Amino acid sequence: MFARITGTGGYLPGSPVSNDELAARGIDTSDAWIVERTGIRFRHLAGEGETASRMAEIASRAALEMAGMTADEPDLIIVATSTPDYIFPSTACMLQGALGNKGATAFDVQAVCSGFVHALAIADKFICSGSHKKALIVGAEVFSRILDWRERGTCVLFGDGAGAVVLEAADTPGILSSALHADGSQVGILSVPGQIHGGKVWGDPFLRMEGQAVFKNAVRVLASVAEECCQAAGMRSGDVDWLVPHQANIRIIESTRKKMNLAPGKVVITVDRHGNTSAASVPLALNEAVRDGRIRRGQRVLLEGVGGGFTWGAVLFAF
Repeated sequence: MFARITGTGGYLPGSPVSNDELAARGIDTSDAWIVERTGIRFRHLAGEGETASRMAEIASRAALEMAGMTADEPDLIIVATSTPDYIFPSTACMLQGALGNKGATAFDVQAVCSGFVHALAIADKFICSGSHKKALIVGAEVFSRILDWRERGTCVLFGDGAGAVVLEAADTPGILSSALHADGSQVGILSVPGQIHGGKVWGDPFLRMEGQAVFKNAVRVLASVAEECCQAAGMRSGDVDWLVPHQANIRIIESTRKKMNLAPGKVVITVDRHGNTSAASVPLALNEAVRDGRIRRGQRVLLEGVGGGFTWGAVLFAF
């Protein structure tokens, strides 16, 4: 039993917000400062009342339509998010209810920016075991609500959105390999170190990041996990047709590309227009490249992500 991606979908809320617009809102920054350090020019920010589950629903319906599947058909729903609607129930259950799906296995995965890669690898295992046949995997985030808008080193980096794929049982290989890792000794370099206790916030409710440490770790692990995934599938990283990396920083993406010996034209880049949408960044980029015709059937695609935890992973598949 194999698992193949049969549909993709994506959703970005509102109109693009430029770097100049952020500066006009009183943030001590500029377009040149942000672009030079990150490559980001725009991001999308969720409006009042726009939730992770609502954005996930829109992206999911687009993916289901491409796959020719009705909303009641998936028997597995996994949502990767660090910004759920509620503490509980899961965003996956809320998405399930919005879709009108009843009875499917539904749960969330929390691996921050590598969450979608983790969720896709998990769904592959479910399908290959024979226990499930049709999976809906979503990355959905509203990071704008956990940002300290006074801290220019972090607030300019992130955006909101959702991306989704449909994964189905198949007789021919789709997902070729996956590799997932974590290093809990690095929890402090990227976190939201707060919680709700007795109805009050304990600790710090905002995203905090040690930028240089995150950059250094990301550059170190992304090329190695790509190579690990490719070796598991019996191929070289340079033989990949497309790399769809986590969209956090153009310098991290470029470093990974060079270490993999890939031509610039083989990398899908959306960070300039989306910013870092955490678990949504990989499926959003994948959906864009599928729908504009760059990624075609039969091509080998490598997805990879790295995030707080410290977590990282990759999935290699034949589209």
